[in-house]
Amino acid sequence: MNPGARTRLLLPPVLVGVAALLLWQLVVVAGRVATFVLPSPLAIAGAFGGAAPDVLRAAAATGTTAAVGLLAGSAAGVVAAVLAARFRLLDEVLSPLSAAANAMPIIALAPVFNAMFGSTSPVPRRLVVAVAVFFPLFVNTVRGLRRVDPVHVELARSLAVSGWAFTRHVRLPGAVPFVFTGLRLASSLAVIAAVVAEYFGGRQDGLGSRITSAASATAYPRAWAYVLGAVALGLAFYLAALLAERLLSPTTRRSR
Repeated sequence: MNPGARTRLLLPPVLVGVAALLLWQLVVVAGRVATFVLPSPLAIAGAFGGAAPDVLRAAAATGTTAAVGLLAGSAAGVVAAVLAARFRLLDEVLSPLSAAANAMPIIALAPVFNAMFGSTSPVPRRLVVAVAVFFPLFVNTVRGLRRVDPVHVELARSLAVSGWAFTRHVRLPGAVPFVFTGLRLASSLAVIAAVVAEYFGGRQDGLGSRITSAASATAYPRAWAYVLGAVALGLAFYLAALLAERLLSPTTRRSR
């Protein structure tokens, strides 16, 4: 993509974002919204600048939780999808279970896992993230594994290719773009799940606990500064997933 096209692509969202921030600032300054309800962007930026080192430390703690849970949940989702695509009985069992896990609220899972593993352990939060990201990886991978050209299926049958060999050499390579679609969806979701899980006790070193403590102390600009850190962390995870797709997806490599 040439610089001119990149500029045309980025300029509209940048202008909309700047306009939204200006409108937000004007509404707060005009007194239409109380500052304890919604601080102004300038107040949030000032709080972020003053608490930047602590925001970075909290983002590192939350990012570690999100990354470990994302890797574990993604691996489990892909393995479960391969098994479901290979065996119909497992598909009938795993599909409703994954849907049920996706429908389960994070606020219900976090206290249960804290009671099981101890609130000071990092395991409960990472498990919450793993459960949250499992469904998008499972659903997208299953869909990719089943989108096989009928010609390839007939060729494999004529050559007496075993089921596992066909999955390894045909189904899995064809499903890679779908896996990365699920990973892009799960990347930001992992950060959200990690932040929410931190609301329910445990070590007070993540963004979720910092947001809670700042809001409890009515330090709302500082609370929004930590929210800004969570937004930046979610974008970083999404961009990392996008970069991994560009580097590893065969479809993306062929299109460049």
